[in-house]
Amino acid sequence: MTPSDGDGLGVDLHLEVGAGGGRRAALIAALREAVRGGRLAPGTRLPPYRSLAADLGIARNTVADAYAELVAEGWLTSRQGSGTRVAERVAAPAPGPVRPTAPPPLPYDLVQGKPDPGAFPRAAWLASARRALTDAPHEAFGIGDPHGRIELRRALVEYLARVRGVRTTPDRIVICSGAAHALRLLARVPGAAGPWAVEAYGLPFHRGLFAEAGVSTLPVPVDENGIRVAELPRHAGAVLLTPAHQFPTGGPLHPERRAGVLEWARASGALVVEDDYDGEFRYDRRPVGAVQGLDPERTVLLGSVSKSLSPALRIGWMCLPSALVDGVVAAKGLREPYASATEQLTLADFLVSGAYDRHVRRMRQRHRGRRDRLVTALAERVPEVRVTGIAAGLHAVVELPPGTERAALAAAARHGVAVEGLASYRHPEARGPARPDGLVVGYATPPERLYETAIQALCGALTASLPA
Repeated sequence: MTPSDGDGLGVDLHLEVGAGGGRRAALIAALREAVRGGRLAPGTRLPPYRSLAADLGIARNTVADAYAELVAEGWLTSRQGSGTRVAERVAAPAPGPVRPTAPPPLPYDLVQGKPDPGAFPRAAWLASARRALTDAPHEAFGIGDPHGRIELRRALVEYLARVRGVRTTPDRIVICSGAAHALRLLARVPGAAGPWAVEAYGLPFHRGLFAEAGVSTLPVPVDENGIRVAELPRHAGAVLLTPAHQFPTGGPLHPERRAGVLEWARASGALVVEDDYDGEFRYDRRPVGAVQGLDPERTVLLGSVSKSLSPALRIGWMCLPSALVDGVVAAKGLREPYASATEQLTLADFLVSGAYDRHVRRMRQRHRGRRDRLVTALAERVPEVRVTGIAAGLHAVVELPPGTERAALAAAARHGVAVEGLASYRHPEARGPARPDGLVVGYATPPERLYETAIQALCGALTASLPA
């Protein structure tokens, strides 16, 4: 209900009070149930008598009597100048059945794939947001184009060409909420029909996503040079790759294999889907261009700001072959519900102004320093292990002696370290020998004040779990 202007409270309250006799009793019962069920929390101010009476179509005295009865019973309180409120001492709703709860998070988070939330460039982002909103056309606040904001697509064309060697145009970019959203859309497009070939080591989440879409996945072995192109199945409709920095093992796709995978795609009529998940972060090697730049009509490049800025922004992109654009947009739908138009406009300004480049350079230095500290600590305290996949990205693979991965994970948990085992990333249908036992250690997430302690806790866990 909406009180009259004279009330000055602006309080709305929905109650179901039946017609006919007994209105006072029905109102009392309805108010009791609203308090008992938690709809009216302790301290909530109720509408004045006349407002509620007018809304419910009952006499003002009936409401006054109902309030007085509930005050007498202890459900409500009434004080001069404060109005009528739900009593603070009313018991909370009875708890439902006990449900299992997730265990509390471990204090040292070394799980891969998550940037430090405290590193988000708030001041620079706010400056871009102000400029973007000031300059935005009125139509930006209407129903959006499912391709995404043109300002962002234009900015991405320039940025991706400059830093990743991508060849595309604004009309071939579709904005999405990240790599997972992109893969869901691609799985529904006829031009990317399954089954999909995938790297034998990769994200289980992606395999589950394909399974939900009814697309089977065919694991292909990987080694230090990336996916073994010679073992790609001819009947696959697409292959999902992480060529800049194989996830999770860490190496780039060898140049000969980059050319080979495109030859395979052309010969079999398949699609190459390139997940450029952390291409900005490289340390000890020259920049690696995107495979997409070698054949834009046979390759889809997926990117996002989840690693470079924040997964909370929910902004990603697809650089598509021209033949797939309409199908992806149709799969996305006309009223695209994922990426906010205002955040797309802000990211466009962030890119064009150079703020994104400055942020990436700053974070590259920070991550390189963290990686070096991790490698040094492990070399000094746990010389039995070997650290690989460290030339780029936000994680390292700590290779362990055979048969020790489970013990290392258990010891890490006892030492308060959240970390993942390499075996959890292996496709359940993968053929051939598995990679050595190992831990996938992310070094981006912990705040600086906890990072050194987290490294030492990891070293302690490994020392305790490895054979003497």
